[in-house]
Amino acid sequence: MTTILVTGGTGTLGRLVTERLRAAGHDVRVLSRRSQPYAVDLREGTGPLAEAVTGVDTIVHCASSPRGGDERAARHLIDAAHRAGVRHLVYISIVGVDRVPLGYYRTKLAVEKLIEESGIGWTVLRTTQFHEFVLEFLERAGKLPVMLLPAGLSDQPIEVGEVADRLVELANGPAPAGRVPDMGGPEVRTLPELARAYLRVSGRRRPLLNLPLAGKVYRGFRDGGHLTPERAVGEVTFEQYLAGRSRPRA
Repeated sequence: MTTILVTGGTGTLGRLVTERLRAAGHDVRVLSRRSQPYAVDLREGTGPLAEAVTGVDTIVHCASSPRGGDERAARHLIDAAHRAGVRHLVYISIVGVDRVPLGYYRTKLAVEKLIEESGIGWTVLRTTQFHEFVLEFLERAGKLPVMLLPAGLSDQPIEVGEVADRLVELANGPAPAGRVPDMGGPEVRTLPELARAYLRVSGRRRPLLNLPLAGKVYRGFRDGGHLTPERAVGEVTFEQYLAGRSRPRA
């Protein structure tokens, strides 16, 4: 089996990718800011990055931060991968990074381009938002006496384990695959529908108030730029995800 490096290997997605790759018999290295022996700050380029990529065949790049620095981190990773002779770089991106002018999405798109132009064999998978992120949004909104929701928005949440399975499949592929088909959750649901599902499971009662917003980012989401209904390949619905949790987080 091959040696594979997972960046962000302690995160929501990276942890599952790491577990699945190890179960398949691969030698897996985990890179994050606090993971020993490869505690690396990719954004700053500090830590044993050269040692982390030495002897690695494939990198699955899951590390990302909405707070910024992803492009700088990608450059550091690509430079180190070149020097180490890494054969394949797999990157997880987001559906709509080329359609919704959100700053974080633009950064993800820029990282895609860096990887595509890196000279390293590459694979890029875009998916819709994970169930966890939708739940986090609803939990924050549910702290108020009235749940305030952006009007006219829908989402297509996907099970993170299904995304991990697909990334492992791509990392195990016979060759880099380039931009592969997007991966979306099984259903496109309105925010009120998702909010009511959350309220039912959490046992809370909140009136819902839809607030029209303004701006290009809101318009991009309202127009469904972050959705891929033609690629609704996920199987776990939001209700099934909620039911699978021992209890909702407060």
